[in-house]
Amino acid sequence: MAKSSCSVTRAEFTEKATPVEVVINGIPMTADVKEFSTGSLGWYLTGKTNLKVGEKTVSVQIGMNLTIVGSKELPPE
Repeated sequence: MAKSSCSVTRAEFTEKATPVEVVINGIPMTADVKEFSTGSLGWYLTGKTNLKVGEKTVSVQIGMNLTIVGSKELPPE
């Protein structure tokens, strides 16, 4: 399968990317702009919330990456 290319540069991402709102079980959360240690670009969300399992409430930990496909291969700027 051919690799996908990234349509933005690192400079464009750094200058123009904004946080992304994510809704989990009706609760709005914010994923922050991030350059990952791997060199990929995207957004990262971490946090905790409560969810129902039947009649019981459980605490869950959230860790979510939104990674731009092909961004790891972008040249450093």
